[in-house]
Order: sequence, then structure tokens, then C-alpha cells
Amino acid sequence: MKIRFCEHNKGKGKVYRRLTEEFPDLNIKIKECIKQCSACRDNLLATVDKKKVTAKDGDQLYEKIRELIHKEDKEE
Repeated sequence: MKIRFCEHNKGKGKVYRRLTEEFPDLNIKIKECIKQCSACRDNLLATVDKKKVTAKDGDQLYEKIRELIHKEDKEE
């Protein structure tokens, strides 16, 4: 699973730190741009396996990504 954050997206730092601490084996990176500029400008944003995940705050984004991680774990 690849999780990407845009370096220009405000609020990503806390979510990034929490995810890397809880899931150190996942491929989680902050990139210069993840080519989601319109969504990135208005919301907290990450891409999970190239799918856009948005939220109003960091806690909500963290929980959405966490749910996707656990969903994938169950499918394997």
C-alpha cells in the first residue's frame, strides 16, 4: 500500500507522523506534489494507492486512511 501526502497540504504533518509510528512497514511519503491541486487547496488530502482521500481535519483523515489499511489487511 502506498500512501502519499503533498508537501504543500496544510495539516499533513501530524497525520503523517501518526501513520508512520503506527504502521512503520507501510510505504508512506511526503512528495513535492501528488497532482491533486484543486482538492489539496481546499481540504486535507492524501492518496492511498492512487485513490484520493480527503477530510475536513487531521483526525478524520487519519481515521479514513486507517480504515483503508485495516480493510486491505482483512482482504489479504
